Amino acid sequence: MRLLRGIVDASAGRRTIRCTMKQATAICHQNAFLRICHRRPDRLLVLLLFLLRPSALARFSVAVASSEDVPEQLSEYIPFDASTDGHANLREGSRLFQLKRYNEASAFLWRAVLLKERAGDQYTVDEAFTPFLQCYLLENKIVDGLVFISAESFSRGQNQMGEMYLKQALERDARHEGAIRLKELMHVGVGAAIDGRDTGLESELVQTQRRLTKLGQIRDSVDLSKSRSKRKKTTLGNSDDAFWEQFKENNGAAKAKQENDDMVDKSPEDIYNIATYYFNNKNLTYASELFELSCQKSNAKLSPACTNAVYLRTNLCDWGEEGKGFEKDMDIIVQITKAETEMYRFVTIANEELKRQNGLNDKMDLEEGVIQWKRATSVHPHMMLGYPLDNKDVILKRHVAESMASLDEIRARLDDDGTIRDRPNDLPYNVEEMRRKFAKRHGMQLGEGKRSNSSVLPEPIRVGFVGCGFNSKAVMYLSQDMFRFFDPSVVEVHIFSSGAPDHPLFINGAMRGVDWRQRVIDNVDYFHDVRQFKEDHIGLARFIHEKEIQILIEWDGYARQGERASGLMALRPCPVQILHQEFLMTSGAQYIDYIITDKVVSPLRLDHLYTEKFLYLPNHFFSKGHAVQKEVTPPSFDYVPKANGTQFQLGIGSPQENACLASNPLGSKAAEMEVSFVYCNFNKFLKHNPETMRSWIRILQRVPNSLLCLLENPKEGIPNLRKFVTEVTARTDPEMDLNARIHFLPWEQNPFDHQRRSHALCNVMLDSHPYNGHTTAQDALYAGVPIVSRSDGDVSFPFMKCSYRRTQASL
Repeated sequence: MRLLRGIVDASAGRRTIRCTMKQATAICHQNAFLRICHRRPDRLLVLLLFLLRPSALARFSVAVASSEDVPEQLSEYIPFDASTDGHANLREGSRLFQLKRYNEASAFLWRAVLLKERAGDQYTVDEAFTPFLQCYLLENKIVDGLVFISAESFSRGQNQMGEMYLKQALERDARHEGAIRLKELMHVGVGAAIDGRDTGLESELVQTQRRLTKLGQIRDSVDLSKSRSKRKKTTLGNSDDAFWEQFKENNGAAKAKQENDDMVDKSPEDIYNIATYYFNNKNLTYASELFELSCQKSNAKLSPACTNAVYLRTNLCDWGEEGKGFEKDMDIIVQITKAETEMYRFVTIANEELKRQNGLNDKMDLEEGVIQWKRATSVHPHMMLGYPLDNKDVILKRHVAESMASLDEIRARLDDDGTIRDRPNDLPYNVEEMRRKFAKRHGMQLGEGKRSNSSVLPEPIRVGFVGCGFNSKAVMYLSQDMFRFFDPSVVEVHIFSSGAPDHPLFINGAMRGVDWRQRVIDNVDYFHDVRQFKEDHIGLARFIHEKEIQILIEWDGYARQGERASGLMALRPCPVQILHQEFLMTSGAQYIDYIITDKVVSPLRLDHLYTEKFLYLPNHFFSKGHAVQKEVTPPSFDYVPKANGTQFQLGIGSPQENACLASNPLGSKAAEMEVSFVYCNFNKFLKHNPETMRSWIRILQRVPNSLLCLLENPKEGIPNLRKFVTEVTARTDPEMDLNARIHFLPWEQNPFDHQRRSHALCNVMLDSHPYNGHTTAQDALYAGVPIVSRSDGDVSFPFMKCSYRRTQASL
């Protein structure tokens, strides 16, 4: 201990202590107080930096005597290798941040974080740490940032901090490769296997060094500053060969060809599992090719592989030559779904006991009986949202949803070993009994339909909202303000949230302090954090039922698979159950009583396409809080002129001046001409199809010097979209280079900036068809940007159509 204290005292005189790994080991062995060093002798640096008194630490530094004595990976964790001036790093990082060179800025800002103790009071940790994390947020790599911090913390011995950031990373993306590798690495004990090696005979020092090496590899894989060299600077709008080569290199085709050769001996099921892995890791191009390979090798018998391949091709705008492949893909969807409907769907004649056992709604009396499925369809309901089926086939959309609803509760009882746990005999709850109790308690309110003296009114009706998205999701952006307007004398609002809150750094960074979850908490009677029931739908049903919730509104539908409360609604915890807005199609469930909609989206003549009864709102079914959110900029048709040569700034310049942020918006042939008009669509590529894209091409051809501004979502689909444009225009106008006038914007993390961007970049919004815009449409309308949307197609795709005329009127 005296030796250790001597080191600290030496540091007070600003002297540098130099030691080899052997000397560090000796120091640890010489005092009993630091027994932890016996297991981790390489962590002497950690002990000195984090266990000793702060006044000494501010003046302490450690240097390495020779590279042959100290492992190379250990030297990477010494924070003073690049600079000793934290404030200088902060200034340079801030400068690069303002220039939007986030990759480079992150390295300087992180060094400023590490050097804070030496900098004294020149700046705070938050001044460096917050913009550091914002670099990752603005590059849409927030999970990478959390993994980076976690790996750095583990490497410095701050295991509690490392665990905290690792947990946050996995909560945001449970399939993140770096987070999974880090979790596996840090949960491997001494003597266990690392990288398949039997480490039982290795020294603890060797194991520690190997773990440090793996930590460094994980950290480097998510280091934003090291990803800069992998990117290529491009100018969208060029149509030369070099421009297209960048996508050929990045789209995974070469890798797919090489690895597909390795799939020769693998079964269709094995290939399917490999494809799923790549899909979960967002390598959509390669996953698409592997799903297709699995489909072909099984002779289309492994139908989920076939439908997944179609879904990914749709996401990537991989429509085949002139869109002919898309037509074939829609035929595949129809053929497979029809065949599965014939094989797996059956109807049982209803009786009261069967109706009670299945918690069915009253509408089922209009059907032949109780609808049940032996197996779910290969197409997921969420996939079906974007498929434009013919009128004669549109009923298949309901069938797909039915199959999910029929088996949803059973799947929730499925254990990892494939066994299905028994359902308690008292579930689902008796609907008629709950309704009689409800009517007895609120008969005066319900019978008269008018309010009398409040002193004689029964207690408020208990309304619950259940979902996993009570955080920074689109549904919260639109809907969190509605809770401010409920009459507490009539309604007692309960929230049942199965999802995690946003990370404080995300709230203070990307969201600039706006916490939608907290706003909901502040405006409801009860906010129940029910994450403990995430994998226990039976426990959640009992919890909600015990609260005597009388109307339960479901806000997930079949979106967010893996996060939502699967199987809950089938257990009938409440007498009245309603679906609203997140999943914009019928639930297909006979245990959902109503769907909140409007007469434009769901006219009565289309009642047969829904299992729910219609609960009409007078103007529009979508909740929207733009007009009452102070962060949202009110609509305007005026523009502040933009000075020549200035960079883009929100609120400055017209759409023609900003030109979709393109440096050469009309291409090299028309470089001196001015942009005449800017059309936009900020929906994801899943909502596009060849028919819609052809209509946009015709508009560009007929309006000289106009632009089409799209969102790169996903970026992998851009080459396919441009290829389609080239093929179509080659027939009609081969001399016109329309690709030079089509530009793509990155995702905007902050929703308020996205709304303002619509005003700054768009003269008019061209809507997708038939799966049209929702949140993006509300943003455009409230930014003062009109929308051109087709009014036909309400039979072939009734669920997606929004009444923009009524939306605009309600604004």
